[in-house]
Amino acid sequence: MEITNTTAAIFDVMSEGILIIDAESRIIFANKAYCSFLKIDFSQMKSVKLRDIRPGARLPEVLRTGKPILHAPRQEIEDVYIVNMYPVYNEGDIVGGISVVTFIKQAFQFKAVVDEIKQRSNQILSRISKVSNARYTIDDIIAEDALSLQKKVLAKRAAATEVTVLLQGESGTGKELYAQAIHNASARNDSIFLAINCANFNANTLESELFGYTEGAFTGAKKGGKIGLFEAACGGTLFLDEVSEMDISLQAKLLRTLQERRIRPIGGIEEREIDVRIIAACNANLQKLSEESRFRLDLYYRLSTFPILIPPLRERRDDIEALTYYILDDLSKRMKKSIRISQGALCCLKEYDWPGNVRELRNLLEFLSCLSDDGVINEDMLPAHLGRTSMQDTLKLSQRVKNYERSEINKLLRLYGKDLQGKKKTAKQLGISLASLYNKINGQ
Repeated sequence: MEITNTTAAIFDVMSEGILIIDAESRIIFANKAYCSFLKIDFSQMKSVKLRDIRPGARLPEVLRTGKPILHAPRQEIEDVYIVNMYPVYNEGDIVGGISVVTFIKQAFQFKAVVDEIKQRSNQILSRISKVSNARYTIDDIIAEDALSLQKKVLAKRAAATEVTVLLQGESGTGKELYAQAIHNASARNDSIFLAINCANFNANTLESELFGYTEGAFTGAKKGGKIGLFEAACGGTLFLDEVSEMDISLQAKLLRTLQERRIRPIGGIEEREIDVRIIAACNANLQKLSEESRFRLDLYYRLSTFPILIPPLRERRDDIEALTYYILDDLSKRMKKSIRISQGALCCLKEYDWPGNVRELRNLLEFLSCLSDDGVINEDMLPAHLGRTSMQDTLKLSQRVKNYERSEINKLLRLYGKDLQGKKKTAKQLGISLASLYNKINGQ
């Protein structure tokens, strides 16, 4: 049995000790680690019988029995080690044996690495278990208004890509709904969706939440460190809500992370690669903030690779009725009773500007549902600022007519459907042409 120069070079770079004997128990190779361990040069042991150098050696026993000896603990004066010994066969005959020595220091180092991996895995599982996955889909985006339909199409297109998405819109317009829907329609839908509101943390706390930290990174740091959301969301999507509230110093670190796809935990030395899709959101005008030097312009450009501006409810009034019925249906299921709304009350809702947007609409309907004894929300139940006397009476006749027409058209479209055949039936029912119907739908 011969050892080639290439094989010897490979064994010599290993930290484990390698010893090889022939069928006569003569030493034919020992790598540098093994020679260092014995403090003997290979030239002094080459062709010497193993037990002449190490009387208690068990490798010759492996030659005799043909059975390997695994995980055998051994101890020298200065070293404790574990040995795996194997017979070497050639065409069915034993032609030698090999010992692989793992020194106890290396074993402890390996165990430390395994323990660290195990701890980090447990941290990831713990963080994921505390966060619900995305539950909204593209179908959950209620869009009857032409403007909303455009945004829904944009969300579908964004989902088909891996680029960073920036969702901008007033508070309550449904930015997290869009974020979850984009995630669920993307190729990452089988992975985790994590969300964090940047406005809820100061700069130092937010940095540790996003990037994690190593043990001893600062006073009060947890033993073993902490996994950050960038790592916890690996393979999935990280939603950064209210990103405009992020401290300017932390914005630089976020920018580098987006560019390099690598992070460095607080107190850490080595960088770690990440595979995360970022969706950011804010209710402020990031471009304006950038022009005022309150938000990094380069980070704005990086975040706004695929911008979607979600319009406020007052700019998509055709959604109000559909949203109202959707919310009432959900409330009916939760409250286990039928909740309805009168046409008069619905007209008032459709004329209100909704500064709190969809969130305000839902909160109001939930409140009114609790007040209703018979499950019907009437006009006289509405708050004063929503009542007909304060809103409807100030409208011109032409606007009142348009509102009524739109309401009647939407009722029939829900009955017959919103495809071409449904619209034809609606036009026939109302005694108008299909062209006139389209004009009224479009507010002309």
